[in-house]
Amino acid sequence: MDMRRLVGQNVKRVRLEKKLTQEQFSDMSGFSQQYISGLESGHRNPTVVTLYEIAKALGVSPLDLLEPPSSRQKRSS
Repeated sequence: MDMRRLVGQNVKRVRLEKKLTQEQFSDMSGFSQQYISGLESGHRNPTVVTLYEIAKALGVSPLDLLEPPSSRQKRSS
């Protein structure tokens, strides 16, 4: 799986679970709305530091942003 897409899907999933718009999350995280959009669409390649900052802003572990959907399903079963 393409890691950029995986991270983007996970960021979007968590953001939506927290009922945040991209603009609201942008304000919280300090990243631009354009960057968040590019990240969620899999067009950005975030650094480790960026992953940490985004995870911190979302209130999740950085590892949560790297976890494939199949791992989440196994864990919740």
